[in-house]
Amino acid sequence: MISRDLDVLIGPIVECEAGYTVEQLGQLCAADAAIILELAEEGILPASPGAAREWRFSGEALRRARVALRLQRDLELNLAGVALALDLLDEIAALRRRLGIDP
Repeated sequence: MISRDLDVLIGPIVECEAGYTVEQLGQLCAADAAIILELAEEGILPASPGAAREWRFSGEALRRARVALRLQRDLELNLAGVALALDLLDEIAALRRRLGIDP
């Protein structure tokens, strides 16, 4: 008989179409809402049209926000540097998809 240990991951399922508010996104990222607004105003986070406090963010924005905040914290990048790094990471992911390489 083969014994197999399985790791069980427990957590919420984040849908790409979820509509998070600025405050909710901040809570999910353990960041202040003002920082989330700065990321969105810089164009780092895609937001729905409308007034800033009425913006809604997708699950993809949640992923980008977490990466952006980690880049700011760990590498001490400013917002322009974060935007550039995220664009480059997106380009690498797109190239890997074209080549059929799983990230």
